[in-house]
Amino acid sequence: MIKPTFRELASDKKTRFRDALVRWFQIEGRDYPWRRTRDGYAILVSEVMLQQTRLSVVLEKGYYERFLLVFPDVRSLAEAGEEELLRVWEGLGYYRRARQLQAAARVVIRDHGGMFPDDHAGLLALPGVGKYTAGAVLSFAFDRAAALVDGNVLRVFSRLFDDATPVDSASGIKTAWQRAESLLDSRRPRLYNSALMELGQRICKNGVPDCVHCPVARFCLTRNPEKLPNKSKATTITELEEAVIFAVNDRQEILLSCETGSRRSGLWRLPARSFESLETPHLLAELTYGITRYRVRLRVFEAQNPGALPGEIWVDRQALEILPLGAPYRKALHQLLA
Repeated sequence: MIKPTFRELASDKKTRFRDALVRWFQIEGRDYPWRRTRDGYAILVSEVMLQQTRLSVVLEKGYYERFLLVFPDVRSLAEAGEEELLRVWEGLGYYRRARQLQAAARVVIRDHGGMFPDDHAGLLALPGVGKYTAGAVLSFAFDRAAALVDGNVLRVFSRLFDDATPVDSASGIKTAWQRAESLLDSRRPRLYNSALMELGQRICKNGVPDCVHCPVARFCLTRNPEKLPNKSKATTITELEEAVIFAVNDRQEILLSCETGSRRSGLWRLPARSFESLETPHLLAELTYGITRYRVRLRVFEAQNPGALPGEIWVDRQALEILPLGAPYRKALHQLLA
């Protein structure tokens, strides 16, 4: 890769840096559905969805549009039942986000008369809203001068300033926020923040960036961008195995179990059984899924006339489309019922 030569420091030539970034975005910026609205509620929904889910997943599977179709405004979300909320969120994982989003909607109804807050204090008081999310809502919905730092911005700044400080360290995060506030375009915060984040998504991406097509390459100090950013420690992936059963009774009902853990509370799943408890283990399906730092191998075994344990119920097949199920179990059921 031939990297363009550094010519001037962004912190010294802020106006030139901002103009170059915004010009590029006005021509090359992508048309995401949340960029077509100035509704604070809709912007918050998109930001919460994208916190721990890849942008491509949210876009390609239509999660954002489907959620807003069912819950078009803050009041409809605030008044929704938990089962309906989890069913619409299904597939995105990290269900605590959906509950916090609903809790935020209820605070907006209770404390703001249904009007979405347009200031830092009001936004930070909402459940699940931190410094980044508040800045995103303020700039994208209200075009207010609010800095923001996410993973993309951390990566851009580490290369732009040739900074080897681990981006996940306290000092690395603090420095990134200081740079974000210093470089912020207060005249065009919505455009500028959108451009900065998209630069990290598309050009200054993980691994080997596309420096040749970078609109701000002349401001970039590093000569070895593929070696940045640094992190203080790598995430270790732990392999796990999970055994569940697929049981159908004489009425063609399927046995399901209610989740009790904090991560998936309120969802349904295929019942867990130890391999040793199965009389004649017959493997029906096998798939893998990832969750935080774990990679799980899910194995589904056939079970003949098992008794329902506490927390387990027999469910009609038609009800499967209504009940909220964890994504791995719905995928397994689709395979088995095809």
